Amino acid sequence: MTGDTIAAIATAMTVSGIGIIRVSGEEALEIAGKVYRSKNGKNDIRKSESHKIHYGFIYDGEEMIDEVLVMVMKGPRSYTGEDTVEIDCHGGILAMRKVLEAVIRAGARPAEPGEFTKRAFLNGRIDLSQAEAVMDVINAKNEYALKSSMSQLKGAVLKSIKEIRNSIIYHIAYIESALDDPEHISIDGYGEELSDVIKEQKEKIRRLIDSFSEGKMIREGIKTVIVGKPNAGKSSLLNCLVGEEKAIVTDIAGTTRDVLEETIVLQGISLKMMDTAGIRKTEDVVEKIGVERARTYAKEADLILYVVDSSTELDENDQEILKLLEDKKAIVLLNKSDLEPVVTREMLSQKTGKPIISISAKEEKGVEELEKQIKEMFFQGELSFNDEVYITNARHKKALEDAWKSLEMVENSISMGMPEDFFSIDLMNAYEALGSITGEAVGEDLVNEIFSKFCTGK
Repeated sequence: MTGDTIAAIATAMTVSGIGIIRVSGEEALEIAGKVYRSKNGKNDIRKSESHKIHYGFIYDGEEMIDEVLVMVMKGPRSYTGEDTVEIDCHGGILAMRKVLEAVIRAGARPAEPGEFTKRAFLNGRIDLSQAEAVMDVINAKNEYALKSSMSQLKGAVLKSIKEIRNSIIYHIAYIESALDDPEHISIDGYGEELSDVIKEQKEKIRRLIDSFSEGKMIREGIKTVIVGKPNAGKSSLLNCLVGEEKAIVTDIAGTTRDVLEETIVLQGISLKMMDTAGIRKTEDVVEKIGVERARTYAKEADLILYVVDSSTELDENDQEILKLLEDKKAIVLLNKSDLEPVVTREMLSQKTGKPIISISAKEEKGVEELEKQIKEMFFQGELSFNDEVYITNARHKKALEDAWKSLEMVENSISMGMPEDFFSIDLMNAYEALGSITGEAVGEDLVNEIFSKFCTGK
């Protein structure tokens, strides 16, 4: 444990019902005793039992600052693993600041960003993947991102990585023992046995790596681009999905000239929606730039929503858009279904091979079917966080890829008939790469970098 005692406001600096000042460290109870007085003046909080709540007042010298509840949590049964005191005061900005100032004057120092969680990691309360999940929980923007982060916080990633590392370290130890004591431990034919183990562990790692694309979309949202000809109803669709007038809608073709971005949540999934300029040949310089941006964004999208005006014939502009859909996840939206159709579902099905949904952005019809189709397309209709682990952190993905490459080198060494000590070297590289995910093989600089991104008070 670290020697000094830290303190910070753990709730948002805004007007609220309750504000929390968190104090953690060896002197947490002693410092609390200097600023806290019970209502009857007889309760010495320094002698309090763990996990008890006390009612009283915070004083700065002889000045009473606020009426509070104080919670005592003695280490190691606390978030940080240290003695911790949480002061629940009134949520006014001034009140929280004055309580914090009193605590600091009593001997605590201001906590650095993420220092409470950093201490929880350093004191063995959580591993590094769980610590990173703390910020993911705080930053979660949709139901699935929250579930994924909570799954990681409960140790889903730790469990998966630990199982693979245990298998690897067993074989490292076996090889090293055999090399040290060849008379009693034989490694004849060991390459074949190890090859089967490596194949199994590589498959586990590959599944985790492959989950990153879904995990990234769970965390950050599906990059969704709306394309179509001018006046097809793209901006009306965006307004319908957002639930308010975000995009200008007129009967004048080419109203949208730049990319309008908005994040929405459909059935627990975040979509980073981008309404683009209508794709058509134009001599207007500004509109031409907007059309080119529409093409670029469509090429980079996770999902394209192609809006077709069902009351208007397809033309050369539609043919260009259809090329953009090739090799992309896309949904064709047959808009203006309330009007007499000229373009049919059958026609579009033959041309695109993509899911087709009839909608009316004006009358807000077909949105539920669109939500269902997106969920089915990206997550096979449902996301489960009981058995499946989703990698959402780019650092974790890189470590997994390094481990996979190291195990591949072991396979190559086995196939070439290399000495067993070559196996051991690459196995150890894989073991350490995986350890960097949980924090068991990571440098101080990386730890400091990770926790510097946290908010103060967490």
